[in-house]
Formats: sequence, C-alpha cells, structure tokens
Amino acid sequence: MKNIILTLLLSLILLSCSSNENTSVDDQTNEISTVKNNATYTVVFEENIKYAEGLSHNTINSSNSSVIPLYLDIYSPNNTIENRPLFMFIHGGGFSGGSKQQETIIYMANYFASRGWVFVSIDYRLQNDIGTVPQEWIDYSSFVPSGDAEQFLAMYPAHRDAKAALRWIIANKVSYKINTNHITIGGGSAGAVTAITLGVSNLEDYSTEISNSQDPTLLSTNLNQTYEIHTIVDFWGSKVAVDALDIIYNHQRFDSNDPPLLIAHGTEDPTVPFSSATDLKAVYEENQVPLAFYPLEGRGHGVWGATVDGKTLPELAFDFIVEQQGLVVD
Repeated sequence: MKNIILTLLLSLILLSCSSNENTSVDDQTNEISTVKNNATYTVVFEENIKYAEGLSHNTINSSNSSVIPLYLDIYSPNNTIENRPLFMFIHGGGFSGGSKQQETIIYMANYFASRGWVFVSIDYRLQNDIGTVPQEWIDYSSFVPSGDAEQFLAMYPAHRDAKAALRWIIANKVSYKINTNHITIGGGSAGAVTAITLGVSNLEDYSTEISNSQDPTLLSTNLNQTYEIHTIVDFWGSKVAVDALDIIYNHQRFDSNDPPLLIAHGTEDPTVPFSSATDLKAVYEENQVPLAFYPLEGRGHGVWGATVDGKTLPELAFDFIVEQQGLVVD
C-alpha cells in the first residue's frame, strides 16, 4: 500500500505541468461502421453545446456556490450515413488549464470527422472552478503534499464532468447517427488520465459518491444513460486517477475486460514521467488486454508532432481504432 500511495503522490506532483462493470447501451445496430482512409467529407462544426451543469464553490464544498454550464464541441462528417463511430477527446492542462479548442485537438477533430467519425471535444471544470468533492477525497487529500492537494481534488469534478459528457452523447446518439458499438475515448496529459479512467472505471464511479441533495446539478447529467467504451487513446497520460479510486475505495478497477489501449509517451517526458507509461503497459500486459505501445524516443511532453515509422499520432490512432474495433475502411 505504501508503494501505491507513493506512486500516486509522485504522479500528481509531476502532472502539475501539463470500466470494468460497464453495461452497454441498447445496441441499436449490429452493423459495423465504415470509415474512409483519406479525408473525404466536409466537416460540420457545432460549438458550445451544453451537456450538463456543475457547481462551482467559493471554497471546497462551501454552501456559497454557483451553477456553471458545461460545454462540448461536435465535429460531424457531412454525410447521410446512419452508422458513425464516436471519438470523444479530453484536453490536458494539469486539471488547471487547457481548452476543448486547442489547435492540436481541432486538427485531430477534422482528421477523424473528415473520415467518418463523430468527434466530440469537451470542456470540464478546472481547479479554479472548485467543483464538489466527496468527503473521502477531501480526507485522503491530507496525504497529498500541500502544493498538490488542490490539483488532486480537481480530478474528481473533472472526471465527473467527462462521464456526464459521454452520457449526454449517448442520450443524443440518434441525432448524431452514432453507432454506440464503436466508442473511443482519448486525451492528452490530464485528458489522457481522464480517458484511461473512463475506460476502466465502473459506470457508477464519479457519480454516486455525492448525493443529489449535496449537488443538485447531478440531475442534469443523464444519469440514466449507460455506455461501453471500446478503445482508449492515451497521449502522455497515466493511471493516477484509477490509482486514486483503488486506494480510496479499496477496489481494483483494472482487469481483463478493459478496452484496448494505445499509449504514446515521450521517453524524456519531464512532466508525466515515461515510467507512467511503462507502469500502465505492465498492468495491461498482466491482464492480457490488447495494447499498442509507442515510446517516443528522446521526446518530452505534449509532442503532438511526433511520428513513429513515418506515421503521425492521428494516423497511429486511426490504425489502432480500426484494427481493434474491426471497422470497415473504404
């Protein structure tokens, strides 16, 4: 236990710069989605769609709070296909900054949407928003170095919001012609931390720890919706939030039912150390879950322009998703 806690604390310190029991939604189709190998469709962009609300407190869990809206952007292929795969992406920024409209995310959104995916980029509450946090997280934060406790506590509302965004997408799957048998979650840095957690955590994690009376905005988060994630794309992230769940609730989330995972991580990353990638790789190998592992040799943190054997990160993600989900490439 001591080693797990030390690993968790180290990951939190270094991150500052930057589901096992999932039940599938009703399978609206058994068809396999078809995507294009090259950019084919024009992209329809819808900005700042409200997916839920969240509380923002003056101080942690203070009664003096306000309700803030939470937004996402949707990039859709301009076609009439009724059977589209989904890629939801979560920005990084150490849970204290970042935006759903970072230039690199916009590029990736257009890359995938022009090839047939519905690509969704989300915003979520950050550290300065001071979202509602369960008491057990507050209690555990006393073990976190004082300079990192606020960042640690910011992980909870960020994950709650990301899960709410995915449930909103599921609730609106018909409008966007989404095939829920082909769901990918990805992110960079803190966004990858969140993507990994969404993929391996239980459906009820980050929602049932707080009551509706304590946080009435939970009622805006489509709690009746369920989902199954089929692939995870991790750019220089870590399993720090999954470790937090395991320690606080004494229940291991990783197992052999986890979604296939792509890891791309700089070997000289000064922010989220490369050991975070190798630790995650070891867990996946132990559980015998499909894994694509790309050490970005000599590279640091946030290296969006990296290539592996001449392929860009979006191209690597494309190949991985297509292979693991068995998509048809036209």
